[in-house]
Amino acid sequence: MNANNLVEAQHIPSDIAVDDFDHSAWKLSRPAFIAQYWSGAPAPPQRHAEVRLLWSSSALYARFICPQEEPLVISSTPHTDRKTLGLWDRDVCEVFLAPDPSAPHHYFEFEAAPTGEWVDLEIHKDGERRDTNAAFHSGMSASASIRPQLVLVALRIPWSESLPAPKLGDRWRINLFRCVGKDPDRGYVTWRPTYAPEPSFHAPEAFGWLVFGE
Repeated sequence: MNANNLVEAQHIPSDIAVDDFDHSAWKLSRPAFIAQYWSGAPAPPQRHAEVRLLWSSSALYARFICPQEEPLVISSTPHTDRKTLGLWDRDVCEVFLAPDPSAPHHYFEFEAAPTGEWVDLEIHKDGERRDTNAAFHSGMSASASIRPQLVLVALRIPWSESLPAPKLGDRWRINLFRCVGKDPDRGYVTWRPTYAPEPSFHAPEAFGWLVFGE
């Protein structure tokens, strides 16, 4: 492990609202930067994202700050009361988590869009085979704020049997992503490039490390 593949979640003593984008706790967390395409090529700054992570005794929080200089690719009829399958085909921010570092090919995918829509999935990957449990229910929540030339997206992922509450110093596998724009110039931007032959985020061997700090 090295500093380039580590991101730290700052511990907070009590929970915050998922839509509290400007809470002072976010300033305590060191950012990770989504700045490369899945291929490893540099992405233009207007497609970057800054991500900060927090954790409490109840949940993991992620906040994405995304420059937005191109037209949004979003649903005209969003619903936020249930998961939205296919959300990955529009503008979206994503967190992939593998709580058991010895089994990174069993991981969980969490997404949130500028509309506040969300999706959560459980995935087992075996070579080229990928089994997705779309019925997985994490209890996650999401929020978003569209501002001038900026989009903020936040996720709250509660601890559960599938994602057990960590202890200080624990390390999980993680990757962070942003999808932005339309084909044929759609941007698949990442914290840790997957180097897949085609645009893909499903490469657990490329995951970095999430450290649960104090």
